[in-house]
Amino acid sequence: MLRKLKEFEYFEPSNLSEAVSLLDKYGDEAKVLAGGTDLLVWMKEGARSPTYMINIKHIPGVRHIHFNEAEGLRIGALTTVREIETADIIKEKFAGLHQAAKALASIQVRNLATIGGNLSTASPAAELAPPLLALGARVKLRGLRGERVLPLEEFFQGPGSTVIDREILTEVVVPPPAPKSFSLYKSISRRNAVDLAIVGVAVAGRIDGKAGEWKKVKIALGAVAPTPMRALMAEKVLAGKKVDAGAIAEAARTASEEARPISDLRASAWYRKEMVMVLVRRSLEEVSKN
Repeated sequence: MLRKLKEFEYFEPSNLSEAVSLLDKYGDEAKVLAGGTDLLVWMKEGARSPTYMINIKHIPGVRHIHFNEAEGLRIGALTTVREIETADIIKEKFAGLHQAAKALASIQVRNLATIGGNLSTASPAAELAPPLLALGARVKLRGLRGERVLPLEEFFQGPGSTVIDREILTEVVVPPPAPKSFSLYKSISRRNAVDLAIVGVAVAGRIDGKAGEWKKVKIALGAVAPTPMRALMAEKVLAGKKVDAGAIAEAARTASEEARPISDLRASAWYRKEMVMVLVRRSLEEVSKN
């Protein structure tokens, strides 16, 4: 049920320094507004009632996609999901991230939603988190006391909870891909658009062509645990193994065992674990044939 919004004080800082000063001053009573696709819905439903709203949409220097072979990919936190979906460099070199962006809700939502917002809301089903985990992404956080950079794996603490402490996520950095590496994302939802993923699976790594072995494969899962997660045991199963049906099946089964889903209105825990096994197997089979 939609409700009349509670009154709040509104700020539109012109730069990051001003924004983090406001955050430091108002702390937990303040909320940061970027795309607004989650926050405004929560406010209308009465799930969030900030006393202070800090709109960072128009702050310059935080909306970009840059790539070079030495440093990799840098995506500003205000970059929209649609911009990620349509960026040629991401399609070419980070296919899993492109596929996840394309799978997120509708085009209308993707035109508003930002990568910073998608990660900062810390939804277990956040579409962009699994491919970024599999690609070894790091996040930059800016606070009044300076900037810190940490692996995305250390960013999430639980549903709706991150390590952000009166800070703003400013940029996502993805290492340059190794030659002949792959990345891929698959998900299942109740409909082809709009719905959150019931299960999301991302894989990234490479295959040693001469030896025919898996190399440095990372597997990340979404919507099957309190936070987006790496399937570390499944990754170990593949390490140095020949690319064959036996290793793929064992890795898929292990990833399913690592998943810790809940049952809710969208799917049962049992179904989610089964779909983890299916999607990991399909993903690895697909990259093994290319």
